[in-house]
Amino acid sequence: MARESGAGSEPLRSLETPDGTIRYILRRKRIKNLNLRVGSDGVVKLSVPYGIPQKRVEEFLQEKSGWIMGHLLQRQEQGAQLLPQPSREECARLLMEALLRVYPKTAPLGVTFPQLKLRKMKSQWGNCHWAQGYITLNTALCRCPEELRDYVALHELVHFLHHDHGSGFYAKMDALMPDWRERRTILKRYGAALESP
Repeated sequence: MARESGAGSEPLRSLETPDGTIRYILRRKRIKNLNLRVGSDGVVKLSVPYGIPQKRVEEFLQEKSGWIMGHLLQRQEQGAQLLPQPSREECARLLMEALLRVYPKTAPLGVTFPQLKLRKMKSQWGNCHWAQGYITLNTALCRCPEELRDYVALHELVHFLHHDHGSGFYAKMDALMPDWRERRTILKRYGAALESP
């Protein structure tokens, strides 16, 4: 069964297959065939003719799952293409935007909007100082796609509710961002950003 997350006319969807979870964006177009390509962010872009039922879409993805997961594995082994390094001002804007996008998920749970600090770190993407009311995000995140910045920002916000990585933390992540594990897997491909100056 597929599930949807995100907003807008083309939400990010995911489908469980025997080969692994496929994350995809579905576009209906005036075309004759079903077409797919794997984006640099690991998301499958699937174009289908108008009138094709969702069941057929999922069957098609199941049929192609071996090829898709093989392609993703090959990309993972090659490493991800880093985005250009922005200025510090642009980086601050990008990371604040990520925090603003995901904060509404935690606000109803009583999380106060934290102070955001930026720092270049070699071994972690972010950390939460819940007692002091701030989070730190790694400036290297600016070289990663938006959805990965959102994942790290939400991860740190959830630490205001659960201070460790216990079952409560993971249950809350599952509830607020169902595809967070897939995002975490993709983030591992961007490890070179941690090493870059």
